[in-house]
Amino acid sequence: MPHTQHDRRKLLARVTRIQGQIAAVAKLLEHDHSDCAAVLQTIAAARGALNSLMAEVMAGHIREHVIPADAKATPEQSDAAEQVIDIINSYLR
Repeated sequence: MPHTQHDRRKLLARVTRIQGQIAAVAKLLEHDHSDCAAVLQTIAAARGALNSLMAEVMAGHIREHVIPADAKATPEQSDAAEQVIDIINSYLR
């Protein structure tokens, strides 16, 4: 979880954009003659945005709670944490 007000505002702005994407999906589905490709594209965009949000929150959690910045992590621990973050980012994209 982000620990600064600035980081929280950035994440909340992302959530607001995702809400807009989901609302766009609902609006497209409400129309009887909506383009299936447009619906699928909008769903894919929302899914990608949600996955990116998940990756960012997980990375913050790992950096702040698994290997806290104020702890004396070994270089190996820091490298391992960054490797896990890279794997999460690859998986969620």
